[in-house]
Amino acid sequence: MSEQKTTRPKVPEGKSRFLLTRQKEATEKGFVGYDTIWESFQKEKPYETPKRP
Repeated sequence: MSEQKTTRPKVPEGKSRFLLTRQKEATEKGFVGYDTIWESFQKEKPYETPKRP
């Protein structure tokens, strides 16, 4: 029988509306993790001090 590969295949970036997922490099034990990057749901407006009466 054929032996299993020792390397993991490269996974493409996952993209959705507010989320981006990237594959990290494998560790010496072979563990492959993922980076999860969230985009902001809300827009922030810079704070302005109120006008004095």
